[in-house]
Amino acid sequence: MKKAVRPYDYSLIVAVLLLCSAGLVMIYSASIGVTINKYDYSSSFFFTRQLIFLLVGLGLMYFTMRFNIQIYKKLMMPIVVFSILILIFVLLFGREVNNAKSWLYIGPIGIQPAEFIKLTLAIYLAAIYSKKQGKMQDFKKGVIPPLTIFAIMFLLILRQPDLGTGIIVSGVAGVILFCSGIKFKHIFSMAALAGIVGLGIFLRLTPEQLSRFDAAFAPFKDPAGDGYQLVNGYISIAAGGITGSGLGESIQKYGFLPEPHTDFIIAIIAEELGFIGVFLIIALLGYIVLKGFWIGMQSNDTYASLLAFGIAGMIGIQTVVNLGAAVGLLPITGVPLPFISYGGSSLLLFLTSMGILINISAKVNLNKKVPDRKPEVNRKIKAIM
Repeated sequence: MKKAVRPYDYSLIVAVLLLCSAGLVMIYSASIGVTINKYDYSSSFFFTRQLIFLLVGLGLMYFTMRFNIQIYKKLMMPIVVFSILILIFVLLFGREVNNAKSWLYIGPIGIQPAEFIKLTLAIYLAAIYSKKQGKMQDFKKGVIPPLTIFAIMFLLILRQPDLGTGIIVSGVAGVILFCSGIKFKHIFSMAALAGIVGLGIFLRLTPEQLSRFDAAFAPFKDPAGDGYQLVNGYISIAAGGITGSGLGESIQKYGFLPEPHTDFIIAIIAEELGFIGVFLIIALLGYIVLKGFWIGMQSNDTYASLLAFGIAGMIGIQTVVNLGAAVGLLPITGVPLPFISYGGSSLLLFLTSMGILINISAKVNLNKKVPDRKPEVNRKIKAIM
């Protein structure tokens, strides 16, 4: 008997490849001024490094597209324990960069372990809450226990301190929790608790972190100091107009906008490719997020469904946090734009996650003709929507 060919969702693969290609081009363009003037590197330094991470990431995406996702579920606790130990190791022996002790270096290669916690947490919560479907109405027995692992990871990330990753990890937990069939009254309880925790965190922010709030909401109060990056980001965005000044023609990247190839790369895209370029990037990211939620809705496996929701939520939340910071709606936290910004750890995370999402999608497509009852979690979400 012939083995069934897995019907991969090529629209997702194409969207990812387009975003990564656009990211490579824009990293090369945006980093020219920084590489030559600040670091005295070759003009292709950051481009070459990102290309290497991209090739490794595509290999990981191919692997996770074909790897049985149920194995992650079986290895869940060893993965979680290893992740927590790595976070502790970073706090003890990591290298401090930009006042955050979040980097581990293997020779010249630096990685941010906290990036991969986003996916680890999504796998853990999806696995646990899929097992607890019969107890999700019980707040103490069903909802709270798994959140202790989230709390440990969250606090370790904040200790670095890495507020941006902490926000995204919290968002991923919130998305999976909401989609797991939790009662509405419990959602409100969790929201109130999150508000109290958020207030406590705000009161304990470092002066540098507080200055980011000032910079976000009143950048012109100190345009040469805390507001410098955001003000120059505004100038880049305004200069681009509808069609942009042309690829490679940005002026702001030459010493005006700090680190233009990282979390503020969207400003350079706006300057060189205009509103049209920004719209296309956001449209591709939006497509991936919406398709991810659609895949979660269609899956007849609760674990796969929650994992798809978590991955889609992770990409969507990180996109919003990055773009919100670039336009002054949110504080600047150094969060990269998925698939676009320079950053090896981020790129490896998102390509690995996309492989898992495409894997889940293939199973959905394979089972489309097989009548099956949708899991309880999906019926509840559809009822809400």
